[in-house]
Amino acid sequence: MLKVYICPSCGWLRTVSRRKEVECHRCGNPDMVLTKLEYEKYAAMSEEEREDYAKSWQYLHKK
Repeated sequence: MLKVYICPSCGWLRTVSRRKEVECHRCGNPDMVLTKLEYEKYAAMSEEEREDYAKSWQYLHKK
């Protein structure tokens, strides 16, 4: 089962299958966060929709 992770630093989305510790290949952050986004929905999204999702996720999870 594929899972979607997001980098809290830069907002990059990444899909992984078995890993629990996921690092960001864009900015190097070693601790990406598991999202509640299902892979099927992620796969159906356009690039613009993915960017909007990442921006809204970062806004909601600001520290």
